[in-house]
Amino acid sequence: MSNQTPPLYAPENQTSLVKGIFSNIADKYDFLNHFLSFGQDIIWRKRAVQSMQFIKTNRCLDVATGTGDIALTIAKHYPMVNVVGIDFSEAMIDVAEKKVTKHSRKDTVIFQWGDAMKINFPDNTFDVAIIAFGIRNIPDKVKALSEMTRVVIPGGQVMVLEMVSQQNRFFKKIYQYYLCYGLPFLASLFSSNKKAYHYLSSSIIHFPSISEFCEMMEKSGLRMENTISLTFGITRLFIGIKP
Repeated sequence: MSNQTPPLYAPENQTSLVKGIFSNIADKYDFLNHFLSFGQDIIWRKRAVQSMQFIKTNRCLDVATGTGDIALTIAKHYPMVNVVGIDFSEAMIDVAEKKVTKHSRKDTVIFQWGDAMKINFPDNTFDVAIIAFGIRNIPDKVKALSEMTRVVIPGGQVMVLEMVSQQNRFFKKIYQYYLCYGLPFLASLFSSNKKAYHYLSSSIIHFPSISEFCEMMEKSGLRMENTISLTFGITRLFIGIKP
């Protein structure tokens, strides 16, 4: 299978590459996410939101918010919580803004441009900081995690929801085949941007192991509280606590 695994894009090119990709597919992003995950992405987000704890500020930061699905799910589950979603793609933010208006959540949800590696909020601002399906697109993961740790309160949660390298030896071959061939083919039926979904496949396959990523979270100043396997290990919810 190793000869079928796509190479990972060079980190020095990753930020500009990802920004261009997501700007081009912003209008189809939600549909393709639901379609290509067979609707499981909705379940994964709900599971993450249900694990949140708001103990002081009633504020949540959604890093790499994309089109705002996590932010809107938080607002639905916790009406008293104010959510800030940040993303470096203005095209994604534009879609998120339309959704928040449609769902009448403008009182509790705001979106703005933001850099995950230099978050423009003071220390100890939020109860929870979450990044969903975005950490794999950030070259310096420890830096981004450290910034998320900085802006949550002591005792607050830093959560990462991410599709990860498959652990099960048998299922791994099937999963990699889908990522390398099935996912790009299905995406090509609805989007002309094949590069986006070849990149997605590559970024999942080359994602750090569970133990390696937990070490990254600990290196950023967190105490690991839990890791939750979702849908046969396709996705993982990592939960860290700021001491």
